[in-house]
Amino acid sequence: MEGDIVTYEYYGSLYINLTNRCDCRCVFCIRDEEDSALGGLWLKEEPRKERVLEEILAQDLSPYGEIVFCGYGEPTCRVDDLLWICDQLKASKRPDLPPIRLNTNGHGSFIHHRNIAPELAGRLDAVSVSLNGSNAEEYVRLTRPASGEKAWDAMLDFVREAVKYVPKVAMTIVDYDKTPEEIAACRHLAESLGASFRVRPYG
Repeated sequence: MEGDIVTYEYYGSLYINLTNRCDCRCVFCIRDEEDSALGGLWLKEEPRKERVLEEILAQDLSPYGEIVFCGYGEPTCRVDDLLWICDQLKASKRPDLPPIRLNTNGHGSFIHHRNIAPELAGRLDAVSVSLNGSNAEEYVRLTRPASGEKAWDAMLDFVREAVKYVPKVAMTIVDYDKTPEEIAACRHLAESLGASFRVRPYG
């Protein structure tokens, strides 16, 4: 675990790598590539929450636009540790602490059999949810969740709840095999749920 990358800089933000675990196998994800293609982000062992906090607080945070929970796994697989880290960061009263964002597939409530959205209040400043399709069939085709269409419903339910508790909620798609009509339909769905919408470039 000594050589594992727990925090890393990406596009001006500090990213937090909590886990490799994920309940999806998205067709555009490189999780199954060789180690060399993963940029050292594949964890040999999940880092202890105390180590994650220590590594964040040891840094000058002023250059970063955000702290982002995101790696090759789904961060909410460790939602209790994630929330603990957020609490400790907020309690630190660091003047250089930037906003905190979660990048998620939106399955956290489904995974843990409880509505986690209320627990995000006051802890997260933003949530970005992977949408990737305007309907269940397209979503399952691209995301390949272990639970099939149940994951689609769980993701939508999570967004409906998250907008009640988190100041900024966005839904995103990867520009992979997407027609303009499909992108427009995804935008309409996101906005109908009260979230903003963003297209992420593929590759």
